[in-house]
Amino acid sequence: MPAPPSASSRLGELLVESGYVTRSQLNQALARQDQDGLKLGRILVDMGLLREVDLLQALSQQLNLPVEDLRQFQFRPHTVLRLPEAYARRHRAIVLNDEGATIRVGMADPTDIFAFDGVQRLLDKPIEPILVSESALHSAIDLVYRRTEEISNLAEELGQELSGRDYNLDDLAQGQPAQDAPVIKLLQSMFDDAVQVGASDIHIEPGDNLLRIRLRVDGHLQEQVIQGGRIAPALVTRLKLMAMLNISERRLPQDGRFTMRVKDQPIDVRLSTLPIQHGESVVMRLLYQSSALLDMANLGIPDTMVQRVKRIIQRPAGMFLVTGPTGSGKNTTLYAALNEINIPGRKIITVEDPVEYQLPRINQVQVREKIGLDFARTLRSVLRQDPDVVMVGEMRDQETVQIGLRAAITGHMVFSTLHTNSAPDTISRLMDMGAEGYMLAAALDAVMAQRLVRRVCDNCAQTEPLNRHQRAWLRGHVAEHLLDSMQFQVGTGCAFCGNTGYRGRIGVYELLELDDTLSEILRSGDTATFMQKARKARDYRPLLHCALDYAARGLTSVAEVMRLAGRLDDEGGNDEEPTQRFEVIRGGPG
Repeated sequence: MPAPPSASSRLGELLVESGYVTRSQLNQALARQDQDGLKLGRILVDMGLLREVDLLQALSQQLNLPVEDLRQFQFRPHTVLRLPEAYARRHRAIVLNDEGATIRVGMADPTDIFAFDGVQRLLDKPIEPILVSESALHSAIDLVYRRTEEISNLAEELGQELSGRDYNLDDLAQGQPAQDAPVIKLLQSMFDDAVQVGASDIHIEPGDNLLRIRLRVDGHLQEQVIQGGRIAPALVTRLKLMAMLNISERRLPQDGRFTMRVKDQPIDVRLSTLPIQHGESVVMRLLYQSSALLDMANLGIPDTMVQRVKRIIQRPAGMFLVTGPTGSGKNTTLYAALNEINIPGRKIITVEDPVEYQLPRINQVQVREKIGLDFARTLRSVLRQDPDVVMVGEMRDQETVQIGLRAAITGHMVFSTLHTNSAPDTISRLMDMGAEGYMLAAALDAVMAQRLVRRVCDNCAQTEPLNRHQRAWLRGHVAEHLLDSMQFQVGTGCAFCGNTGYRGRIGVYELLELDDTLSEILRSGDTATFMQKARKARDYRPLLHCALDYAARGLTSVAEVMRLAGRLDDEGGNDEEPTQRFEVIRGGPG
């Protein structure tokens, strides 16, 4: 049996000789090692004294082992699964190739004798260790080890248990110990899988003697079909209990929420049930309670626009609106704005339906229309609580709009959202809702419109020439000399992106600030002139130009930009004038 490579105590000397760290930095790490007992290389990386890629190169030189970049590796699911997930995580290893007399195994620490021997025994074949980045390894394990087979097996187990006896589903949901009930194990596996792939929603849809579980990842649904008609009611009943809903009511829609921890991460779950032909459909929105999501720097807003937005939201009074269709990230943008100005000296109250993210120091009110606590009534009460900033989840009706505008005029900063196609279109929408031009001119500071497009996967991205359809479309928006100098990226598909070529999404934004000229036009009530002048306003760039910026930087693909343009055309929000030509703006999200 092959022996694991041995790590001598010369790693530190090698790093110093190679210029990766200084003698002083090495001594700091060695002192830390005496306290923590961790590997020297890991300590140097954690302290920020050494890049992980440099550590890999030094270890490769010291141990005489090859290095594999997992971000570019094409995994084969059946090969990877030769090593069960639990052992892959425990031993920090992943099977790369099983051809020939040995198995190539990527390992974060090939000198770990316990891990080497454990993998060797499980695979029952000589292994050839390959050095891999520990961070890339953890990402690869999360993405490659999907829970599809586990979910199918648990669903089969639950189906057999339900068919073995004539269970009352309500008793089943309440009476079984949580640690033993197959329905609980199945739900846990579903949530684990959803969090691993970064899903925003889980759909549970019963059919004719089957169950569809669909995850929305980067705006697109991924489906798994499970056979058996008795599984869905058991799942729905348990979820209703978790959300404190009426489990005996199966004829009417219900809404609820609950919180759970998945992979040591708190997740807020908004649940909605709907009676359908074969039972009840359930959709769960997953809200990841991470402070990083509420930082304006992480939203993808272009740098120059971020500075403008920060200046606007710091004003003592006025109105800032974020617009776009459902699912475009409006609330996340507003939460990030609130987080930016959330200081002890400023009182902030929100009126929401529902409360999505819980923020410290902010008074958040949940609208309850069933008992008459609607947006307008709540907003009137909120203004008597001496707030500095008020956030209204959505401008839904004329009364809410009027109260919000009066609040902005009388010394409050008001944030809210609206469903409009573009920033300039917001004015027409507000006037249709009964807002007077002079009120808008006095209250409204700025409108930001946004959409989401998919990011090109940075693991499999490569430059690809335009096809004739793309080039013909781009000629309508980009000058020919500029188009000839631009290069565009596409994702070829890999394990890290589920072979879609895309991984994650990024916001596309446009910002319209009202200056004296636009305010004067508004005051006169001339909507047509306002729309014309707004699209020519200084610093205003349409959504489509922001998306083209991202494509020019390789963040998204031309196909995604064309898809966005098609949607804007359908919504009536892409009526830019022919004189508006795209220009590259330097600086922005990475």
